[in-house]
Amino acid sequence: MLSPLSKIRSRLKRRRLDALLVTQPENRRYLSGFTAEDTSIAESSGVLLVPFRGAPFLLTDFRYQLQAETEAAGFEVQLYNRGLMALLKKLLPALGIKRLAFESHYTLHSTSEALEKTAKDVSVELVALRNLIEKIRERKNKEELRKIERSVALNEQVFQEVYADLYEGMTERDAAIRIETAMRLKGAEGPSFETIVAGGPNSALPHAVPTDRPLTKGEPIIIDMGLKLDGYCSDMTRTVALGTPSEKMIQLSRLVRKAQLAATEEIRAGKTGYEVDRTARRIIAEAGYGDRFGHGLGHGVGLAVHEGPSLSKRNRKKLRIGMVVTVEPGIYLPGWGGIRLENMVAVEKDGGRLLNQDTTFLDL
Repeated sequence: MLSPLSKIRSRLKRRRLDALLVTQPENRRYLSGFTAEDTSIAESSGVLLVPFRGAPFLLTDFRYQLQAETEAAGFEVQLYNRGLMALLKKLLPALGIKRLAFESHYTLHSTSEALEKTAKDVSVELVALRNLIEKIRERKNKEELRKIERSVALNEQVFQEVYADLYEGMTERDAAIRIETAMRLKGAEGPSFETIVAGGPNSALPHAVPTDRPLTKGEPIIIDMGLKLDGYCSDMTRTVALGTPSEKMIQLSRLVRKAQLAATEEIRAGKTGYEVDRTARRIIAEAGYGDRFGHGLGHGVGLAVHEGPSLSKRNRKKLRIGMVVTVEPGIYLPGWGGIRLENMVAVEKDGGRLLNQDTTFLDL
């Protein structure tokens, strides 16, 4: 099987490109093993320059030199003491690069302008590319799947630990802090996204931000959490209650669970994201809540917690073996609250393989 770097070079050859400049953090880690994170899109810890032939380069500054030299095996590390553009102005001609591709979806306009000027100064043609590496990343190899499975297992351990300690009067914010603290104490790099804990009416917000509102018995409490372990993400949602859940919560949970199970059964190589999404959406719509399920059914997970492929109305592309997706139907009722259940599933030839073991409040 071709390495990711070989796959990239094969695609560069087909497009008659001499090199690719990689700026997207997960793509950089995927190709090089360099784990440093960017402070923001405006302050990078480094970029990759991948020529069609010869050794690839990791371009960074003094702060990351030792880390880059330790982690990025096979990459030549060069420092841009006078800035990235000054270094590229030297490297591109020296390597004979005439057509340089860059990741247009992860490049600031100001950076692309500076890059265009630099390229023009050394007679290099710039070519904007989108999602070249992301498409390759969608299909995980066996080692990547093992890492994701370990991330899922640790995420569930954290959930069980914190769930057992929830009590009436605890605030959403306190619960979220406990979750993220436990993640790190158990060896995770950190959360893969900001943890959501939302109780009562706040749970009607799909992307609620934890507040100082206290948790109350009987109401729905959405806990959406994920962590990074060895670079790979997990993502799980449970809707729970303290004490006895209301009859309405029981009925809606059963409906959302029915949609989740049906969609999971639909997953296999060759099915489209649209078909899987439609299966869950139809069940919820037939029960009269179609307009209260307004987001896609799921998304890919890997080095990034949100990546391709999507399970949504818009995705007519076929799922392929090795992809990992979430299945997370939901119903959100303003003024009352919401129900969302989320598991992760690996796409295989004959079906979807459930990666989660936790069943807390899944089958009321």
